[in-house]
Order: sequence, then C-alpha cells, then structure tokens
Amino acid sequence: MLERLQYVETAGTNPYENLALEEYLLNAVEPGSCMLYLWQNRRTVVIGRNQNCRWECRVEKLEEDGGHLARRLSGGGAVFHDMGNLNFTFLTHRQDYNVDRQLEVILRAVRMLGIDAEKTGRNDLTVNGKKFSGNAFYRSGTRCYHHGTILIDVDTEQMSQYLSVPEEKLQAKGVQSVKGRVVNLKELCPGLTIEKMKTTLYTAFGEVYGHTPDILPLSRIDRAGWGRLTEKFASWEWRIGREPDFSCALKRRFPWGGMEWKLLISGGIVKDAAVYTDAMDVFFAQSLRNALLEKVFSKKDLEKAIRELPVENAEQEQMRRDCGVLLEELK
Repeated sequence: MLERLQYVETAGTNPYENLALEEYLLNAVEPGSCMLYLWQNRRTVVIGRNQNCRWECRVEKLEEDGGHLARRLSGGGAVFHDMGNLNFTFLTHRQDYNVDRQLEVILRAVRMLGIDAEKTGRNDLTVNGKKFSGNAFYRSGTRCYHHGTILIDVDTEQMSQYLSVPEEKLQAKGVQSVKGRVVNLKELCPGLTIEKMKTTLYTAFGEVYGHTPDILPLSRIDRAGWGRLTEKFASWEWRIGREPDFSCALKRRFPWGGMEWKLLISGGIVKDAAVYTDAMDVFFAQSLRNALLEKVFSKKDLEKAIRELPVENAEQEQMRRDCGVLLEELK
C-alpha cells in the first residue's frame, strides 16, 4: 500500500544525465513509495532499448545540428525531445505499480487545463485522435517505472526531420507524416507553459493518490553514483554498440561505372563488406572492402576510411571521391 509520494524535478537538459537520474531513482525508490520525476532534454532523439538507431533516426543530421542520440532502458519506439516537451516518470515497486492510475495523473492534469484528453490504444494519450503523449515501461526486480512524453510546444518540423519512421508504420495509422500524428497542448490551451504543466501535474499527482507529495531535492542524490550512470548512457557502447545486427546496402551509378556496397554491421562495427562494381579498374573494389572492414558504422568514420584509402591514378582518385558521394545516402 502506498504511504508516501515523492516529487522530483531536474533543471538539467542533458539527456544522458537525465536518463541516468531516472535509473538512479529506480534503484532508490523504497517499498510503499511512488516517485514522479519530471525532466526535459534539449534536441534529442531517444530510442528504445532494442532499436536500431539508423532505422528510427536520421542520426547524421541530428548530430550535425548539435543534437543527441540517446538509448533508454525501456522498449518501444523512438521519440523526439526538445524544450517544448516535458517528460514524466513514475517509479515504484511492483505491488503499487498501476499504469491506469499513473495515466490518470496525466489525464487529470490535462483536463484541469480544460483539454478533453483520453487514453487510446495500448499506451497513447490523445485529443481528437491526435497523440500528445506516448508511454513506455521498464522493470528491474521488484521495481518498475512508467515514463512518457507530454508535447506542449514541440517543434514538429524538427521532429519530422530527425525521426525516420518506416512508411508502413505511417500507412497503418492512415497518415502521411510524423507531424500529422501529434498535437501540441499549447494549440488547445494558449498560454500553457512547461512550468504551469509541472504545477498542474504536482497537484494531480496528490489528488489521484490521496497524499501530498514530498519534494525530493537533488542535493540528496549521490553525485558519484549518478555520474557513473551518466557515463553509461553517454557511452558509444550503450547508444550504438548494443544495437542488434543489421545489414546496409548502398548503390549508385557514376560516369566510370556502377557501385554497390552490402555491409553487415554487428555492435555498430562493419563486420563484413561486399563491394560490387562494373568499373574497368579491378583492384579498387578490394582495397575499398578492406578499408571498410572493422570500422565504426557512421558517416564520419567511413568517410575517414575512404579519405585514407591509397590511390594509384586519376581514375581511382575519382572513384574515391565518388564513394564519398555514395555515403551521402546514409541517414
């Protein structure tokens, strides 16, 4: 039985620190307690634990624009965070974990703002059929968390630019773009701010559970433990290196001939490569294949491998330059 509510806020916008604090709080929550943690990330795409980042996100563009790719503990799909979005996490033990009750906190807060919201499907909160909140879930031993987004004034143009949603997913929902599926609450409640949403959520949290939440100051957090978790979430091994094996094919025709690459990527590394071409030069393809093997699968690293590829004549130099053009097809 729940005896204590705790409310936690962080002003930091680093996604790796915020995801680390979420895991820290999960490990710290005591039986009989429920925490509500509110947090924001600046220009970030967060993918599910078992997702392939390049299937879900235009990684190169995101990073070129100064954004962050992050991987969370929970499953589910990719989401875009900016400073117009507010993230929430409910953390508690299994005996007190109740998704419907937790969602009621969000719904009550939104309705208190005069917006007629409802739960639809497995884990979406919507208004007039458009989603303003998606949710995901995680369990570790007896401890559980449920987290999600609240779109208040998100830049939906950037959302569409960075999220690479498979066509079949959009077609199944009967829409033509990522942006067409969502709605910002500020469109329905002019003047709504992040701070007002936080205050309303705090009130709704207490009303739904029948207790006044205690505010947990960040000064009570073990900074060393938080820091170690931050390093994990920021690491290449966690964000990229743990993604499932996948293959990639790139193909293009040039004046000197056609070229096709078929790459096998495991743990974010090119483990096998086949290079096909009808070019007159019979040696360049093998040199290219060797240059690609064991490289990190990223546009930057593959471009570096190609730049360092030795060439013997003007034709090979042109082929090397055009390999860089072929890499532009990477998201």
